[in-house]
Amino acid sequence: MHPRIEDYALIGDEQTAALVGMDGSVDWLCLPRFDSAACFARLLGDEENGHWRIAPKNADRCTRRAYRPDTLVLDTEWETDEGAVRVTDLMPQRDVAPDVVRVVEGLRGRVTMRSTLRLRFEYGSIVPWMRRSDGHRVAVAGPDATWLRSEPPVRTWGEHFGTHSEFTVEEGEKVAFVLTWHPSHEPRPPLTDPFETLESSVADWQAWAARCRYDGPHRDAVVRSLITLKALTYRPTGGIVAAATTSLPEEMGGVRNWDYRYCWLRDSTLTLSVLVRCGYLEEAEAWRDWLLRAVAGDPADLQIMYGVAGERRLPEFELPWLSGFGGSQPVRIGNEAVKQLQLDVYGEVMDSLSLARQAGLPAKPHMWSLQSVLLDFLRSSWRQPDEGIWEVRGGRRDFVHSKVMVWVAADRAVRALEAFPDLKGDPDGWRALRDEVHREVCEKGYDPERNTFTQYYGSRELDASLLLIPRTGFLPPDDPRVVGTIDAIRAELDHGGLVRRYSAEGTAVDGLPGGEGTFLVCSFWLADALHMTGRTKEARDLFERLLGLANDVGLLSEEYDPVAGVQLGNFPQAFSHIGLVTTALTLYGGEGAG
Repeated sequence: MHPRIEDYALIGDEQTAALVGMDGSVDWLCLPRFDSAACFARLLGDEENGHWRIAPKNADRCTRRAYRPDTLVLDTEWETDEGAVRVTDLMPQRDVAPDVVRVVEGLRGRVTMRSTLRLRFEYGSIVPWMRRSDGHRVAVAGPDATWLRSEPPVRTWGEHFGTHSEFTVEEGEKVAFVLTWHPSHEPRPPLTDPFETLESSVADWQAWAARCRYDGPHRDAVVRSLITLKALTYRPTGGIVAAATTSLPEEMGGVRNWDYRYCWLRDSTLTLSVLVRCGYLEEAEAWRDWLLRAVAGDPADLQIMYGVAGERRLPEFELPWLSGFGGSQPVRIGNEAVKQLQLDVYGEVMDSLSLARQAGLPAKPHMWSLQSVLLDFLRSSWRQPDEGIWEVRGGRRDFVHSKVMVWVAADRAVRALEAFPDLKGDPDGWRALRDEVHREVCEKGYDPERNTFTQYYGSRELDASLLLIPRTGFLPPDDPRVVGTIDAIRAELDHGGLVRRYSAEGTAVDGLPGGEGTFLVCSFWLADALHMTGRTKEARDLFERLLGLANDVGLLSEEYDPVAGVQLGNFPQAFSHIGLVTTALTLYGGEGAG
């Protein structure tokens, strides 16, 4: 059987990440960055597309696995007829080059272990040339080179375009493997001590997790989500990718398979908020600074997403040699949605920078001038239709959420002038813009017969992003139009007690065939909205259910299929984990209502 998405756990070094299955196989790894080509692509194909499995000989799935408390260090254990064994996986923060460290430890008896390494560069398409050097196995293909070694050394041989090892471990014995990547034109990097690295990685992660200020119910889930966000951060720039993967399907066998290894502006406000409120001001400042660098330039050229270092060109293409996860094709690299117009991102940027200023993050000299230019652009451009928050491919429309976020942009600018008199701006003009947008949304984006805001002007469709209206401050939570919108979304976008983003099937808006699962962050938004409108018990019941959808190591993907009971979409999904932390803070962090 092909593994399920929830069968995977994440390890990473804050520059890239790997997925490890319950069978002890690393099935996805891009080197040296999140958005680099994968050298293990079994996740989207088969074993011949690259993987690295370490497990007891003839064993299948593990008996149990867990992260070491408050870390990204993964322990996977097997109970066999011979005895018991543990494999500990991690990627230490790199000094020079990325390492994958795998430590095998005998727990009981005498267990025969098998390591099978199949390196396939360029997303599973290139078999490297293998050779021996100083007791190491060296693989080279074009710009990529890897070194494999073990401590103590074990017998290794090549067979069927793979590198194999077989050895035994008794109770208390340890054998460590280290796979190191570097550019093939450079010399081998300094060796990593796998045992020292394991100890220091555990200590470093636990020290980082201990800084979390949240001390309410479900703290373990909150800390796990924060660790996941930290793992999805590209440390050199502070950018946070939406997920570690590409092309995990939103519908099994479907075509909604996108590349999420980039940084989305739509995530910026909520990301900054959870980092600030949980006490991670350094990470919040790094994300804010990434945001400022990425959006610098002509406001007309603002994109919805960027590369981890702020790259603008993310061309989309397909990999026909990969069969796709569970046969879901095509497998896509890059993301064509980068060319879309989404007016909501201007509101997200303004809201994020407003939050950063309120949180006391050190100001940047050009920050306010950038915000002023963004407002000037919106004054002349806000009436344009756009593709909206969900990057629909069925044409531009006047999406209500986009217009609400234009209001947010103007509102935050006005509030900044009121709170910081030294700032220069056009308060009368920005207030006029704010009032005009508010008036138009309430006239054209609201259906009085059904007492609900709609997906776009003149539509009868709904959109889960409307659940954010009370959080933005566009209308107060007790406004009858807000309550009516929440109730309509619960009734019409419900799927198994969870929330769809919108009605994907049978509408021209989406522009794509097939359907999708429930978008997990939307259900977290519903819980927030229920609490804000005084229905805290219902909100907490929904939150408890959402917590139960995480896999055995606490990770959430983008979507969930409540009928099949499986996770869908790219994994682990930053937006889902941001939603989890935000809802925990909303329900248990002292926010009003209820």
